[in-house]
Amino acid sequence: MNLSDSQTGGAAPRRVSAMEAVLAHLRDAIERGEYAIGEKLPSEAELCRGLEVSRPVLREALRALQTMGLTVSRTGKGTFVVADAVQDATFGDYMAGDLMEVRRHVEIPVAGYAALRRTPEDVDRLRNLLERMERETDTTAWVAMDTLFHLAVAEAAHNPVFRRVLEEIRDALARQSAFLNELGGRRAQSDREHRAIVEALTDGSEPDAVRAMTHHLDRVETTLTDLVRSARTPGPRTTPAPVHHDNTQAV
Repeated sequence: MNLSDSQTGGAAPRRVSAMEAVLAHLRDAIERGEYAIGEKLPSEAELCRGLEVSRPVLREALRALQTMGLTVSRTGKGTFVVADAVQDATFGDYMAGDLMEVRRHVEIPVAGYAALRRTPEDVDRLRNLLERMERETDTTAWVAMDTLFHLAVAEAAHNPVFRRVLEEIRDALARQSAFLNELGGRRAQSDREHRAIVEALTDGSEPDAVRAMTHHLDRVETTLTDLVRSARTPGPRTTPAPVHHDNTQAV
């Protein structure tokens, strides 16, 4: 189940996980009309057999389809198609576009305030958290720390309202982080961007902190846009080869 060069925009090849391959197959089938709006997808057991993947791999792909707004899961009934094209991703209670708009208006100035107001304890907390993130290999644990990192930057601004605002969208931030890192391979890049933010805060440079957070959110939004609105290459409907859950494929 290889993706074409046109889908990657000629970018450097990277490895595609089994979950990504399953997601690409199911999304393509929905967008081509093989599963119509209102139609129920085959059962998990059927899909696992047909694609030769484990149930955890399939469930991750189904969650991503729901995040993209293509399907909805109904307890005890199954997964149903609700759209034939991706409009915007949804993270918890919030649309991706709304979430990014708020993040830009809150987190960028917060980074500037944090650079001016941070204490040595704030810097130590952020550095320790960043070092743990850079060593972490488990995606779930990394995502949890990613959310804590952004909350810690807000705490360093020493305005409790900022922390409260980010707490309100904490679940959405975690869902967005998991989505981007599972499908966009952003973890190493995020670590570098986080380090630039911490260095700016350490130096007490408001302009650098604002610039670093702006760059970070720019990259988040670009990756998100690429994932949910990537163009599909028209072609004949075909049945893909089975995807083995313990392998990856180059694109």
